[in-house]
Amino acid sequence: MIWAQNYDPFGNGLLSALVAAIPVVVLLGAIGLFHVRAHIAALLGLGAGLAVAVLAFGMPAGLALRAAGFGAAYGLLPIGWIVLNILFLYQLTETTGQFHVLRGAITSITADSRLQLLLIAFCFGAFFEGAAGFGTPVAVTGAMLIGLGFTRLQASGLSLIANTAPVAFGALGTPLVTLSGVTGLPLLELSAMVGRQMTPFAVIVPFWLLVAYCGWRRTMEVLPAVLVAGVSFAVVQLLISNLHGPWLTSIGAALASISALIAFLRIWRPARVMHVNEAKLAEGDERDVAATADAAHAQPLPDPAAVRRAWMPWIILTGCVFLWGIPFMKQGLDGIFALRLPFAGLDGVIQRLPPVVSAPEFEKAVYNLNLLSATGTAILVAAIASALLLRVPARTIGLVYMRTWKLVLPSLLTIAAMLALGYLTRFGGIDASMGLAFAATGVLYPFFGTMLGWLGVAVTGSDTASNVLFGGLQKITAEQLNLPPVLMAGANSAGGVMGKMIDAQSIVVASTATKWFGQEGRILRHVFVHSLVLGALIGLFVMLQAYVYPFTLLVP
Repeated sequence: MIWAQNYDPFGNGLLSALVAAIPVVVLLGAIGLFHVRAHIAALLGLGAGLAVAVLAFGMPAGLALRAAGFGAAYGLLPIGWIVLNILFLYQLTETTGQFHVLRGAITSITADSRLQLLLIAFCFGAFFEGAAGFGTPVAVTGAMLIGLGFTRLQASGLSLIANTAPVAFGALGTPLVTLSGVTGLPLLELSAMVGRQMTPFAVIVPFWLLVAYCGWRRTMEVLPAVLVAGVSFAVVQLLISNLHGPWLTSIGAALASISALIAFLRIWRPARVMHVNEAKLAEGDERDVAATADAAHAQPLPDPAAVRRAWMPWIILTGCVFLWGIPFMKQGLDGIFALRLPFAGLDGVIQRLPPVVSAPEFEKAVYNLNLLSATGTAILVAAIASALLLRVPARTIGLVYMRTWKLVLPSLLTIAAMLALGYLTRFGGIDASMGLAFAATGVLYPFFGTMLGWLGVAVTGSDTASNVLFGGLQKITAEQLNLPPVLMAGANSAGGVMGKMIDAQSIVVASTATKWFGQEGRILRHVFVHSLVLGALIGLFVMLQAYVYPFTLLVP
């Protein structure tokens, strides 16, 4: 049986879009306003999504359930697999005492918590986003910040804010490669456009990050370091995206930013050092007492061998994640074992229709069971290799892994439910209904089209998924409004980066990495305004590109 999506079941675009928004409102409202635990909120949102899909949009109930099941499977692999194994690595470093040594090593670079935040959340986070994506940077940096004495709210929220600048290019350029495939637009033109759209925000984000942490006055005290990190990232990102392509943009920019900041900190120090326990806490914020005490008294370590051992697990992690991201490595591992499993009763059954796509096409639903080439496996290999090199007994490794499973299990269930809702809204045409409402904004479309990308990532949790969902719509609408298609397709990816910090998947990853279970609503409220304002700023910048600056100057 073939089912064609219906984007306007009520014969009124605005009304249909408002009904389509009900599952998202239920999910985010339950978390952010009513303080409902994440797994319950996810189930409530999923229930609302099933009701809307079946009763309002006419999706057969069997199809709706299969779409939700497909999304839940994706939530467990690759997303849940990453979260489980990065926390396993973190638990190992804590159990062996290496994380305590690492805190001292980072403090030896700088004792200032503002600069530690800049180095870890922005610079290292960007590298992991470029190499792996899928929640890896939030999981890694959130865990590291907790270990340095940041509060759970700070570690969660600041990791989410920092993980924005590199998201448009994602893991080895995947979002833009996908966008080019969906739209048929030249990949290098899309890469150049997004690179130029994101250049000013690569400088804004690190500044914004520190203001969110410690306010304007204390941020200005370390402004030279902020500019070094942001400008080096922005310049290299712009050059690689325009001269080479999207594949190595985030990795190259992150490495340049890390190198430039560390080199700069060797010759410059702020006039006043701000320790991590000096930041004003929000009401109800929780700090790890042990980590705070260690961070407050951390001293530079004189033993270089101990410092090398402490860095070793994270260096191995970096190498493994990068290696797993190389295409020939993925292909080799997939050649050993990978199953592409068509989801029976869902693959090739649902038809997408114009104006969301230029011509009718069928939705594919093929589950990629690529356990060997999954990023989470790279992290697991890094964790086990690190444990062996540190001579951790096999029994201890097993006990730590079992403890990590117990710790992460509720979050895995939550992630599965969140992704079930995301895939249901996609296969049911519910997201497209909301997108068409944005497309009806006429001359303001450059702004609202950018915010459509923001919405797409906020709902699906992935810039790649948002590009798949709305890339074709952006191209078609731009052509109808006599706007350059490359501009608006790029804006979908650029605007989506700011939606990344409020998507339910990322928030659950953050709460799990910082062991702040059940507080997803607090994290959402903490970052929501940041996400909305930054997304709107990108929208305004795209408006300038469309109407103020000649478009011919903005493409190769």
